[in-house]
Amino acid sequence: MKAVGHLRDRFGVDPVLRVLDVAPSTFYGWLTQQRHPSTRRRTDEQLLAEIVEIHDRSGGTYGSPRIHATLHRRGVHISRKRVERLMREHGLQGAFLRKKWRTASTRQNPNADPAPDLVNRDFTAPAPNRLWVADATRVPCGQGVFWLAAVRDAFSNRIVGWRCSDRCDTDLILGALEYAAWSRGIRNGQVVHHSDRGSNYTSLRFGQRLDDHGILASMGSVGDSYDNALMENFFSTLKTELVYRRSWRTRDEAENALFAYIDGWYNTQRIQARLGWRSPDEYEAAWHAHTDDHPAAAAAEPEVASARVVCDRPGDGRGVV
Repeated sequence: MKAVGHLRDRFGVDPVLRVLDVAPSTFYGWLTQQRHPSTRRRTDEQLLAEIVEIHDRSGGTYGSPRIHATLHRRGVHISRKRVERLMREHGLQGAFLRKKWRTASTRQNPNADPAPDLVNRDFTAPAPNRLWVADATRVPCGQGVFWLAAVRDAFSNRIVGWRCSDRCDTDLILGALEYAAWSRGIRNGQVVHHSDRGSNYTSLRFGQRLDDHGILASMGSVGDSYDNALMENFFSTLKTELVYRRSWRTRDEAENALFAYIDGWYNTQRIQARLGWRSPDEYEAAWHAHTDDHPAAAAAEPEVASARVVCDRPGDGRGVV
């Protein structure tokens, strides 16, 4: 119909309708709707403007579930199918995994004595700073190999520490650990630190720093995404929403982009289904507000050993949360 509208002033309505095989009643009915749109159409146009704004604000990563949840947070109560229809009609979609995103990179020291697995693929925690999961992954850039090591809190899915380097060594993962301990104010707490059995995590230096902070080590098997599903889950999200959609010439550019994503978006604004469609920071703020109002409930928290941990998609570390 828009094509007819554009060509009619140049060629006239009837010739254009004959060439395009469009019935006159169809065209004039469309023209009437354009001049006097129905209430539903006007509402759809208003909703679409808000959907586009949310989609753009997410960097084009939000699909219909998160856009629908964001609209509800704003007090706009419509069906998810309506959101899906409007997005489909206007070519909007969220980020999705387009290729195999991870290859095994874990190297084990056969002479190391790994810590026991205290998690057993169960990734829930009763409070912040009870269970952390950690790992490292490659990030491509023009200057060559680039590594990101990160530590994630199982309670809120928040990334509490991370570091980048051109080498995946003990200094890299120590940097992420120290960042986490500093940002969370850990002083001989009740934290379990879970990782795979990579040589950096089984090193004496790393084990000593865990002891210095009073953090209990836990390790799954080598290079098994199921044994560290919650951390693999974050890396999958990061690659899907950022790494596979961007390219960087230098490591500095890549690190700046990671900073903007992790600290400027993921922790503070990106909502998650498991958190009741709240961001990690919002989820923790709500928990702290509740425990401040109900100190007896906070005092009754179970010990770390009783915490059960489950990923959003049990047994699948590859899903995007």
